[in-house]
Amino acid sequence: MNKIGFLVSSVLVALALASSMLFVVDQRQFGVLFQLGQIKQVVTEPGLNFKLPPPFQNVSYIDKRLLTLESNDTEPTLTAEKQRVVIDWYVRWRISDPQAYIRNVGLNEAAGALQLNRVVRNSFQQEVNKRTLKDLLNTQREQLMADVRKEVLEAVRDEQKPWGVDVVDVRITRVDYADTITRSVYDRMEAERKRVANELRSTGFAEGEKIRAEADRQRETIVAEAYKQAQTIKGEGDAKAAAVYNEAFGRDPAFAQFYRSLDAYKASFAKKSDVMVVDPSSEFFKSLRGSNPATQR
Repeated sequence: MNKIGFLVSSVLVALALASSMLFVVDQRQFGVLFQLGQIKQVVTEPGLNFKLPPPFQNVSYIDKRLLTLESNDTEPTLTAEKQRVVIDWYVRWRISDPQAYIRNVGLNEAAGALQLNRVVRNSFQQEVNKRTLKDLLNTQREQLMADVRKEVLEAVRDEQKPWGVDVVDVRITRVDYADTITRSVYDRMEAERKRVANELRSTGFAEGEKIRAEADRQRETIVAEAYKQAQTIKGEGDAKAAAVYNEAFGRDPAFAQFYRSLDAYKASFAKKSDVMVVDPSSEFFKSLRGSNPATQR
């Protein structure tokens, strides 16, 4: 049993030692072999490789793919006419020389992205300061990106401390006013819209009053004209009625007198509570005293 245990332990130790001496480089990475803290070899081809076990040799991996760095700075930049604008951009870059990158930048991609962000931001600030807002939006947008890329390449290809990176492209995604200016612009737009709305309301109210006044005038005119026509028709009717009455009553004056007396009595005693104090011998009660129109013919 002791021999079996010793054999198993020996095999496990051998496997562990062998695994510590092997490393695999992916096709998307650089394999950097360190020996006692110094770069001994950079493996650029994918596959299985051998090394001494730690601590004699160690392996670090760096991404060789095309990387994207996007701006995360919202600090405004001044244009040539002192306008405060915020620029969003992105940079496409890759690590081309792992040894120079590790010596002068860092051991991972984050270190390069941090320093590259600072350089690109400063380059954009310098170039934006030379141009107007119109240039940024229209005429010199492409030239601006080309100039920034040129300045960034000069910085990362420093002869004394090269970064070991290549900047493939620099692009602007957005140019906008700073938040304070944007808020001010929105406030002015809102005030202008309110002014126009109030002006339209005032104009509409004035037009409404004008229409109502015209309608009232037309109504008064129509009512007056209708009243005039009604009074004319009524006058004509009264005239015809009077002519008919006169013709009828002219044939029998006594009956006409009796009929008019009845109308007068009816008007005088319209209510039960009416009280009249008159002389019975007056002509007003002639018909009530027994005058018979038939006997007076």
